[in-house]
Amino acid sequence: MCALQGEYVTSRAFDETYGFGPYPTGDGAGPLFGDGSQSPEVRQAYADVDRWLRASPPELLETRRRQAELFFRRIGITFAVYGDPDASERLIPFDIVPRVISGGEWGRLEEGLKQRVQALNMFLADVYGPRECLKAGIVPEELVLLNPQYCLPQVGRRPAKDVWVQIAGIDLVRTGPDEFFVLEDNARTPSGVSYMLENREVMLRLVPELIHSVSMSGGLRPVETYPETLLETLTSVAPVNCSGEPSLALLTPGIHNSAYYEHSFLADKLGVELVEGSDLFVHSDVLYMRTTEGPKRVDVLYRRVDDDYIDPLQFRPDSVLGVPGLVKSVHAGNLTLANALGTGISDDKAIYSYMPEIVKFFTGREPLLHNVPTWRCREPDSLKYVLDNIAELVVKETDGSGGYGMLVGPHATAAQREEFAARVKANPQHYIAQPTLALSTCPTLTASGVAPRHVDLRPFVLTGANGSQIVPGGLTRVALKEGSLVVNSSQGGGTKDTWVVDIPEGDV
Repeated sequence: MCALQGEYVTSRAFDETYGFGPYPTGDGAGPLFGDGSQSPEVRQAYADVDRWLRASPPELLETRRRQAELFFRRIGITFAVYGDPDASERLIPFDIVPRVISGGEWGRLEEGLKQRVQALNMFLADVYGPRECLKAGIVPEELVLLNPQYCLPQVGRRPAKDVWVQIAGIDLVRTGPDEFFVLEDNARTPSGVSYMLENREVMLRLVPELIHSVSMSGGLRPVETYPETLLETLTSVAPVNCSGEPSLALLTPGIHNSAYYEHSFLADKLGVELVEGSDLFVHSDVLYMRTTEGPKRVDVLYRRVDDDYIDPLQFRPDSVLGVPGLVKSVHAGNLTLANALGTGISDDKAIYSYMPEIVKFFTGREPLLHNVPTWRCREPDSLKYVLDNIAELVVKETDGSGGYGMLVGPHATAAQREEFAARVKANPQHYIAQPTLALSTCPTLTASGVAPRHVDLRPFVLTGANGSQIVPGGLTRVALKEGSLVVNSSQGGGTKDTWVVDIPEGDV
C-alpha cells in the first residue's frame, strides 16, 4: 500500500515555461506572440524560446512544422502500430517548440539517474546470484522467481564486466520546479534514441537563429556524441575470451519490427553490421556472422530482440528471430549481449514499486529520484482500494508497454472502467495502479496556436566497464491531444527536441 495520493498529486500541472502559471491564453496572436503585458514571468531556462515565439508569426511556425514533417518523411523515420489493420507505417508527429531543462536541473537529474541504474545492475546481479534482497524481504521472492521475465538460464551467471544493463531508458515525469518522478524503467531493449538524435538534427536546420540565441546566452549541450559514447560502452564490455579489438553487430527482428528504422539508423551511426538471426550462426560456442568475405566472429551483440526469441534451443523453439546456440556462446565467455539476458525482470511494473527499497538496500543511500506511489493489486487491501477508486487512478498491466494494457481512470468512460475492473479482479497479480500525476506541460504548436501540452522524458543511460554516462537530453514525448496524459506514439503522441542549456547558477 502506498500513502494517500493527495500527498503526491498537485491540483494543476507545472508549466515548464511559467511555473505554476497562469499559462497565457488566447488565439494565435495572443500572449506568446507579442502581448507581453498579459504574461507571467518566464522561467530563465525558457527566456530565449519565449522571445523566439513572440517574434515568430504563426504562419512561420506552421511553415517550419511542415518542413520538419517533410524532413522526417524524406529520411523515412517511421513506426508501425501493432494491431493496426492497415499495417501502415506512420510518421511520429514532431513539435518544433523545444523542451528546455537548465544545466543545474540536469546535473541533479543525472546524479539520480546514475544512482538508479547502479541499483538496477546490483539488483539483477543479486536476483541471479546470492538473492540477498529476497532473503532480506526487500522484494517478495515469488514476485521475482515466478515472474515470466525471470531468466532461468541466467541463474548463477555473470555478464562481462558485471554490467547487466548497458543501455537503459528511464521514463520521467515532472510535477514541480525541481521534482521528477520515475514512471518506468526500460532495461530490456529501450527504444527512441534515434528520435532524440534526428530531432536535434532537424532543429539545427530549421531554427538556427534560436540555437544561436541560446548559444549566446550560455550554450546548448550537444546530443550528437551519443553514437560515439554507445560504441565506447559496448566495446568496454567485450567478453572474457575476446582478444584484440572486439567485433560488434546489431541484431534486429527485421523490417517488420516497429523500431526497424532505429535499428538501421544506429547500426549506420555505430559503423557496425545490422544483422538478423538468419545472418548468424554458432560454431564451437562462438558466434559468427555471414559476410561476403566469409564468416566473421562477433564478440558483442547489441540485440533488439527479447529473451524469448533470442535462442530457440533455450527459449521459444518456434522462434526464427534468434540464433540456435547463442546462449551457450554467452555462457562460454565468447559473447556479450547488450543488454544481458534476464534484464526484463527489472522492467516489471510490480518490481518497479519496490525500487525505493531496492535503491536504498544496494546503494546505502536514499533514492534521489521519486517513485510514483503504487498500489499492487496482488495485495488484497490494495486491490480493494483500486476497485473502489478506479475512476481516479491509472491502472496498468505489470508487463504492458507502449500505452497498451492501461486505463486512465479520469479520462475513461464508465463502461471502460467497469470492463477494466473486471479484468483486474480476474487477474489482480497482473496489475498495479497509480495516482493520476499532473504531468508538467510545455508550449506546443497546435492547430489553434501555441498551447500547453503534457510531456514526459526518456533520458538514455549508458553503462560500461568504467561506469555510467548520460548524453545531456533525451526523448521528450508530448501528448498532442488537449488534456491527454498519454504520450506514447502508438496512442497519438509526438516528440520534441530536449535542450539542456547552461544558464547562470540559481536560475531555472
